[in-house]
Amino acid sequence: MSSIIQSDQVFNNEVSFCKVYSKESKKILEERFLANRISYYIDWQDKSFLQRIFGADKDKIVCTIRINRADVDRARELVSGLEDIKIRDFSDKRKNSKNKPKKK
Repeated sequence: MSSIIQSDQVFNNEVSFCKVYSKESKKILEERFLANRISYYIDWQDKSFLQRIFGADKDKIVCTIRINRADVDRARELVSGLEDIKIRDFSDKRKNSKNKPKKK
């Protein structure tokens, strides 16, 4: 009897979906994802020492939201209209580069 699990299989389908720059937008995004059953991971970016000392706006943040690749289209619809969020471009650049002729 052979094993179902093989050592060379990879199941990581997580992608960096967007960057969020305010606490309010992050809160709204989390509520929408939870209501629509989209799992996510927040990757926080640390502020530098000078940003912590001289940063005037305490509501400004920088974090990356990571989601499953299968949920990208649904998540894009949920995020539309929110401010302080930059969605990553998911167009496949590798397919486009194969069709272009190489420069000599």
